Amino acid sequence: MLTCADVASRGKQIVVFLLLAFGFSCLPYYLIVHSGHLRVGNGMGAALIMWCPGLAALVSCALFGIDVASLGWRWRPTRYQVWSYVIPILYALPVYVGVWALIRGSFGLQDFADSLGAAFGFPHHPAAATLLLAVPAYATVGVIGAMARTLGEEIGWRGFLLPRLVEHSGFTRGCVLSGLIWAVWHYPVLLFADYNAGTTPAYALACFTLMVIAAAFIWGWLRLKSGSLWTSAILHASHNVFIQAIFDGMTKPVGRTLYITTEFGAGLVLTMGVIALYFWTRRGEVSKTSTPIVQEAVSQL
Repeated sequence: MLTCADVASRGKQIVVFLLLAFGFSCLPYYLIVHSGHLRVGNGMGAALIMWCPGLAALVSCALFGIDVASLGWRWRPTRYQVWSYVIPILYALPVYVGVWALIRGSFGLQDFADSLGAAFGFPHHPAAATLLLAVPAYATVGVIGAMARTLGEEIGWRGFLLPRLVEHSGFTRGCVLSGLIWAVWHYPVLLFADYNAGTTPAYALACFTLMVIAAAFIWGWLRLKSGSLWTSAILHASHNVFIQAIFDGMTKPVGRTLYITTEFGAGLVLTMGVIALYFWTRRGEVSKTSTPIVQEAVSQL
């Protein structure tokens, strides 16, 4: 059982981490908001802000004498890494295929192919370049490249913060709290820059927040079950690549499309919510394989 001293120590660690994460984020917040777009500095602004939670976690470990190995660096069992790659495809495909089928003119494969055909040097064979070269490249080296950024977030949110929240509040409240914090951390660039789909701010904010809370359950269960933060880093990278780079790229913003697709529409809220609910029903399983810091907390699940 956790002692009062343990609870106080975990609480202090959480507070210090959050102060550092949001404090470190102030500079990239400023750069992105000042420029009005997420790709300020040829994308370095986004890369910088994504590593702020990771830097905050590493500094917190140094301040409290915590072994960085506790952040969850182990890889095995590999099946969880495979599922982390596949799950974003499973929850994104129904949304986008449904929109393409039901909203006339929303399937923009030709425009998507034309741009990729030109980018890969085959402007006269855009469909072949897209299907045989560009999309496979995105799905492989693109995901690996995206992990260089998502790892920064995941070291902080799932490596450091989530186990402490679960230990303090249990799996359900820990995931909800981590999801809310994760969502709020995005708010400045969502509200004051171009990290949005162009729908009304209130709608985008609501959908994004609910989607991120659902993601926190999916990311969180895999992190705790596997004991590895690589699951969430892969899942995060796969999500970003397949949704932002591929499916959004294939979708034209006609009619009410933007209110259903992207990270700011209702579609992913529903599909990710279903998968989050599935993992929530299996929350008791993390007691068998969770990292040491959450082993005392699993009795609260």
